[in-house]
Amino acid sequence: MKDYLLSGLKVVDCATVIAAPAAAMMLADFGADVVKIEQPGEGDMLRMLAGISGFETDSNWFWELDGRNKRSIALDLKSEQGIEVLRKLVEGCDVFITNQPYGVRESLGLTYEVLRPLNESMIYASLTAYGEKGPERDRKGFDQLAYWARSGLMDLMRAPDTRPTQGLPGMGDHPTGVALYAGIMTALLHRERTGEGGMVHTSLLANGLWSVSGIAQGVMAGGDSVNFRSRSRDYSAMMCPYQTQDGRWLQFNMIRNEELLSILLTALDALHLLADERFSTPELMFENRALLSETVQKIIISKDARDWLDLFEEFELPVNLVGLVEETKDDRQILENKMAVVPDDESMETGLVINHPIKVSSVEQVGPKRAPGLGEHGSEILRELGYEEHQIESMKGKGVIG
Repeated sequence: MKDYLLSGLKVVDCATVIAAPAAAMMLADFGADVVKIEQPGEGDMLRMLAGISGFETDSNWFWELDGRNKRSIALDLKSEQGIEVLRKLVEGCDVFITNQPYGVRESLGLTYEVLRPLNESMIYASLTAYGEKGPERDRKGFDQLAYWARSGLMDLMRAPDTRPTQGLPGMGDHPTGVALYAGIMTALLHRERTGEGGMVHTSLLANGLWSVSGIAQGVMAGGDSVNFRSRSRDYSAMMCPYQTQDGRWLQFNMIRNEELLSILLTALDALHLLADERFSTPELMFENRALLSETVQKIIISKDARDWLDLFEEFELPVNLVGLVEETKDDRQILENKMAVVPDDESMETGLVINHPIKVSSVEQVGPKRAPGLGEHGSEILRELGYEEHQIESMKGKGVIG
């Protein structure tokens, strides 16, 4: 068997849905042996997300995305034998990952304090919605609630006088999964140097706040948020997207100084606007920004997006096309940089799988392998833990494993 950076690392993925399982998937992508614990019957809700997404495909693509390269055991953690199996897994693991609400952890004995004596060198990775302490510690949450709404992102990411915008599936979960992975790897490096295990934790709220920190830090520094919101109601002309003749949109918001603006107006054959008394200074341009935007839009609508982009490239202007997600599967930049890859496993139903964003030139990554069927590796995992065949069959009969 081929060796990877994390080959031999044993990980227990006792988590559900997206963020924490995504961190486990990243570890598996670098060679870790990840055992995913699921409830018998339906398994992780992640298995169902593709079916309720609105896409009509034969592929369980969401499960393939975040469940890849793992082994699955369906284990009834409400049973005494199920908890016994889990504890045996903990005794031999390097990393234990959970996002169970604290009430569930406490009732099942899955807190760090309870599990640590079983394996003091273990890295216990905890993901919560709102943090390990405080009045909201026990609240259940999803990225749409904790990352997107609670952090303030949802309020800011909208046009003036419109309702807050709903987020996209997993838009907070996947970045949070990267943060949890980073914490686990930091703790593993610490253990390598000291022999000491420990607890890693992050939350959806912490990652949402980090994402909005370019604004939230200004608030925390005592900035005038009323003035910020007032100025944000009417963007400067270069902060507006513009629609082209073929219905696409161009983003101009990196045209942020007078030199670039002059070059842009030259490219637009509109240098005469600088002689217009309404736009003759940056202050007047901002004061009359709505009129300037209307004027620029009348020019941009006269050509297709590709024609404008070719022209702007000649002038070395930082203008870009607002992309469409439908284009990503054929995007040469994405494919050549392996942001999405063809699976190594021919049994995977998904033709392209999106990669996580961690790339190290000297570290080879495991190619995507089929995400496991529910409980597919249960017997195999139990044998590795020392269970005899008759014990395994007994547990199956009792519904301890699915």
